[in-house]
Amino acid sequence: MATNTSRATKVKDGAHARVMGASIFRNAVCIFLCFLSLIPFWIMLVNATRSSTEIQMAFSLIPSTHILENFQKLLYQANQNVPLYRYMVNSFAIAGFSTVLSVYFSTATAYGVTVYKFKGSQFAWAFIMAIMMIPTQVSSIGFFRFMYNLGLSNNYIPLIVPAIAAPATVFFMRQYMLSALPLEIIDAARIDGSAEFKTFNTIAVPLMKPAVATQAIFVFIASWNNFYTPSMLLSSQKLYTLPMFVQLMRGERFRSDYGIIYVGLVITILPIFIVYFALSKYIIAGVALGGVKE
Repeated sequence: MATNTSRATKVKDGAHARVMGASIFRNAVCIFLCFLSLIPFWIMLVNATRSSTEIQMAFSLIPSTHILENFQKLLYQANQNVPLYRYMVNSFAIAGFSTVLSVYFSTATAYGVTVYKFKGSQFAWAFIMAIMMIPTQVSSIGFFRFMYNLGLSNNYIPLIVPAIAAPATVFFMRQYMLSALPLEIIDAARIDGSAEFKTFNTIAVPLMKPAVATQAIFVFIASWNNFYTPSMLLSSQKLYTLPMFVQLMRGERFRSDYGIIYVGLVITILPIFIVYFALSKYIIAGVALGGVKE
């Protein structure tokens, strides 16, 4: 009897050791992959603190002391035509309004397709999916001609308003609603006399916070980094966005000074990190809530 108990204990200890070993291995792999993903950002930050001569001489992972000098040179070169902050304000205006419109109206569209069962709802959903398969470049020429004929070729309206129609965001929201939005709650709100828009804004949207935060991050990053459409529609340098300013840095004035270029890149990606860290808590809260429900 004692022998059997001893064998069972050894087997249990061995299984526990294997589980612990596998867990340590997975954690080590995840840490290693995380480290690899952060290396390019670290190199960019380090090069922003180095002079152009140091960057050309050797590779380094240790920061230098030329960050203020590079930033002052960037301000001096940029402010000769348009102040640097103007590019940031332009990008924030476009990305901010595009994010709000895209996420809200996409959530409303997904809510309508999911909650309401009407004749033609399946066709409407299939049509939205079909639009998602069409690349932007296919319709860009027609879109530009249309905006030009309307007199909006040098305006922010074509960069903001079309964000309302975002099939990919609608698809993500609908898939999330199918698993996270109980239709019984909507029916109960209707029985209590709640209006449809009030039900959507006060019940559906709060339940969708993790999905809204996730899509807000994706839409903001896509709009912030968008270079193709603004470069096609905007001709006045006063209306340029930060990605267009980065393109300007590849000209003759900046090409020989890599320190200025890296500082410009850091300024360009800094708002993306701010938005991500501001909204990531809602994503984590949604994952934790889903784990409790399961």
